[in-house]
This record gives sequence, structure tokens and C-alpha cells, in this order.
Amino acid sequence: MNILIAGIPGQTENYEKALSLCHVSFETSLCPAKSASFDKLLLPGGGDIHPSWFGQTDQGSDALDAELDRMQFALLHRFLRSGKPVLGICRGMQIINVYFGGTLIQNLPTADRHRYKGRDQIHPADNMPGSLLFQFYQGSCLINSAHHQGCSTIGRALAVTQTARDGVIEALEHENGRILGVQWHPERTALLSETAPVADGSLLIHYFAEHL
Repeated sequence: MNILIAGIPGQTENYEKALSLCHVSFETSLCPAKSASFDKLLLPGGGDIHPSWFGQTDQGSDALDAELDRMQFALLHRFLRSGKPVLGICRGMQIINVYFGGTLIQNLPTADRHRYKGRDQIHPADNMPGSLLFQFYQGSCLINSAHHQGCSTIGRALAVTQTARDGVIEALEHENGRILGVQWHPERTALLSETAPVADGSLLIHYFAEHL
């Protein structure tokens, strides 16, 4: 198994450490030409997507990077066209939603409950029965947030499968069963001790690496 992390080398350390636990091969790159050499795509977290991608003007987006947007959307397109599995984390989930025609809230009304403040915010989330998240974490779990934006209109063929108690969308699954997005950071919780109260992200990371 060979996984491409669609990010900037040197900025994806936690994702690399989490995948290392699965004993799979991986590389961090933004080169679309490499897509044919990889079996799966991981879209990592990062700054905000430029709002022009979902038909809006800038209304509070941060750390915009037009070239990163372009490269990640190009890689996602290539992997989807080939029918390969994709996992999107935080920004990565938002990339997936926008790719399928969805939109984002550029600054959540409850952003202070979700944004990074020297550490992740921890809060409960509810999982939709029948979803992958429900399979792993049952009806509810604690998750870690580090974002100020969120999904608004949901893209084609995507279903909301996890929400925070304030209504913020925390996970999306595609109807084909091969595309998953989570707004929180399983790559971080996968590296915590098993006694930590937050959801064990290693369950999602291993599922992506071995089964998705």
C-alpha cells in the first residue's frame, strides 16, 4: 500500500507518524504527476481554501494559498477519476466538500469553541447510525478541533455522518464508500496514549490505510 499525503514536505509530520503506525509506504508531495504511483490520497489540514472556489468573496478566511488550493484540487480530481480512496482531514474534508459543489462558512458563529488556542479544543460529537464513525465510536465521542471554518451546503453524493452539539459538521462520507472526510484531527489522537479521553484516531487511520 502506497499513500500520498497531499501537503508540503516538512509540514505533515503528525500525518506521517500516524501512517507509520500502520506500516504502509507514504510520501508527502503536491505533484499531480505522481498520482498514478499511489493507491490512496490523504488530504491534510492547513489554512483556509480561497472562497472563490465556492463562489464567495473573502469574508474572514485566513492563510490563503492559491497554489496549494490548485494542487490539492488537481490531485483530488486525479484520484477520484481513478476510483482510488481518499481521506480528508480538517481542511482536507473542506476540499472534498467544495470539490463536489459544496460551500463553506468562512467564520463559524461558534468558532471560539473550535479554533486552535495553543491546543486543540475538545468537545463532544454525535455519530449518525449506520455510518463509519458510528461503527468506530458508537453514538457519541469526544473529538479535537482546530478550525474556524466549517461546511455549509453539502456537496453532491456526500452525507453528513457526524456533528458537534452546536451543529458544526464534523464528518462527511461519500455514497461510494471510498471517500471520507473528518473536520477533527485523528492523526493527532492516534499518537496519544490509549487512556486519553478523546476518540482514538488510530481506528480511522488504520481503516483508511488497510480497508478504505
